[in-house]
Amino acid sequence: MSQLEKKAGLLRRTSSSKKPLKEKVVLMYDEIFAKEDPAKNNSRFWDELFLMKVNLEYLEAKLESLDGDEVMKIKDNINSLFHHCVQALAEEHQIKVVNALQTLCALFRGVHQKNKSASGFDIINMLVGFDKAELRMKDLMESLDSLLCGEGSESLKALCLKLLLCLVTVTDNISQNTILEYVMINSIFEAILQILSDVSTRGQHGYDAVVLLALLVNYRKYESVNPYIVKLSIVDDEPTLDTFMLIVMFSPCVCVSRQYKDKEEENHGGFFSTLTSMVRTHLILTNEAILLALYEAVHLNRNFITVLAQSHPEIDIPTTPITPVPTTPTTPLGTTPLSMDMMNSSELPLDPNLQTSNLLITFLKYSSIDQYADAFLHDDNMNFRVNLHRMPMRHRKKAAEKNVPSRPLVCAVLDLMVEFIVTHMMKDFPMDLYMRCVQVIHKLICYQKKCRIRLHYTWRELWSALINLLKFLLSNETVLLAKHNIFHLALLVVNLFNMFITYGDTFLPTSNSYDELYYEIVRMHQIFDNLYCMVLRVSTNAGQWKEPASKVTHSLVNVRAIINHFNPKIESYAAVNHISQLSEDQVRSISLNVRKNVSLNTLSQDLLLKEFSTIS
Repeated sequence: MSQLEKKAGLLRRTSSSKKPLKEKVVLMYDEIFAKEDPAKNNSRFWDELFLMKVNLEYLEAKLESLDGDEVMKIKDNINSLFHHCVQALAEEHQIKVVNALQTLCALFRGVHQKNKSASGFDIINMLVGFDKAELRMKDLMESLDSLLCGEGSESLKALCLKLLLCLVTVTDNISQNTILEYVMINSIFEAILQILSDVSTRGQHGYDAVVLLALLVNYRKYESVNPYIVKLSIVDDEPTLDTFMLIVMFSPCVCVSRQYKDKEEENHGGFFSTLTSMVRTHLILTNEAILLALYEAVHLNRNFITVLAQSHPEIDIPTTPITPVPTTPTTPLGTTPLSMDMMNSSELPLDPNLQTSNLLITFLKYSSIDQYADAFLHDDNMNFRVNLHRMPMRHRKKAAEKNVPSRPLVCAVLDLMVEFIVTHMMKDFPMDLYMRCVQVIHKLICYQKKCRIRLHYTWRELWSALINLLKFLLSNETVLLAKHNIFHLALLVVNLFNMFITYGDTFLPTSNSYDELYYEIVRMHQIFDNLYCMVLRVSTNAGQWKEPASKVTHSLVNVRAIINHFNPKIESYAAVNHISQLSEDQVRSISLNVRKNVSLNTLSQDLLLKEFSTIS
């Protein structure tokens, strides 16, 4: 049978002289979509409907085929269908409950898809009816809560979660989903926590429960009091928080990360590039929800910071579910239950031969394929070996990192930022991500300056990456300015150098680090000179970029003072000694002698930038 025939609810073809036969459930759907009450001539209509297998495709297609006026004409029948679905959830007959849950999924999706332009209140009226909405939704949420917390089958619990995920995700903007007001009033937070804390349910339903919670937390989070935010922020039950961490840690991103690593060792060249592209696409499509859950847990619950840093053995995770997954309506999230022996166990296996890891390390590794506790990141007593995935590039060889030293996790974060900077310079420029990347670096340096933490890090790699980023912006000025305000990003980068120049003595590990900083600035002075010429040109002409370009001009005072002070000394030394090109040691020696005899403050009156006066 063709898909078209199946969608239309046809049972089979007949002779050309006869009409094709339809499933009985489809005939009953047609009665609902007529103007008359379907139970008028058949008092057992609703009982019979929920004993029949749901035809989701037909029901959704039928709803989507109606225009607004047609929907309003049969509103009473749709309201009645919704009401009887909710009533069927209390039935002892499991088939009725399953069919009611699936029918509700079709109702939510079908009505929303057809009426995207309608207001939230109109959709509530079409589905439930204004006069009975509060009562109907209360009954629905209470039934779902009972099914999730009860001793019913795992398939029913899975369907309940799928229905809730469907309800939450029917609109592109979750805060515009007005029907969620009833989910806020009739909270199922405790049911979600019970799923996460119960050994018998967390393996199969934990993933969907975590994603559902992350989405509910984001409903109008900045506009009104969200009870899910309040309740999540005060959770202090350690087993529940541990389970939340395990759900995130053993989510598909870890499996993909492991597969990426395996393939990386096996493949090179063109195939590797293709594989990388495929993996990144897969990650973006499947794991945004679980990363959102991680962010919300860390952001809202201070107890989760401790859980984040707890070490657990790195266990090989099966990529397929151990138990059969019940047939359910698909949701936009494509969520997958995590049915794993380890998740169904009250304790993790402890094997001294297994390498230990924690969720923060796992997150950093995952992020390196495609931040929050500063104190923990910089804690010198909490050192870890973090092997980041580094893209092979033409201008660099893939570094072997078999003996990565144990370092504070902030080093891995900085490595990740540097890796992003050097690997994403492309015409389709991800400006927003670059802004966030540089802001992360700025935040970390501000913390180090504030706490006078002298981090032993290869700062030179960061400086080189930032300078090359400026070079890329200059080389692609015309193309990039058509889409982005590149002066904002350039200002952030230059101000990072100002941070190092002005406050480096409070956080750079040695005086030799200052020599390396000056050497990099002088060595790459042409890029800074070109940047100054460009922003000066733009700032002196009338146009939309005049003001942001002018800010960059002023921010370059320190860098240009260093270049203008040291370059003549270096050129003079080279001329006197008849050297065409000085070595790094010679340049650094000259710079050191100059710095010994000249106070840094004599270079520029603007060294102590007002921009950083607010940094505590």
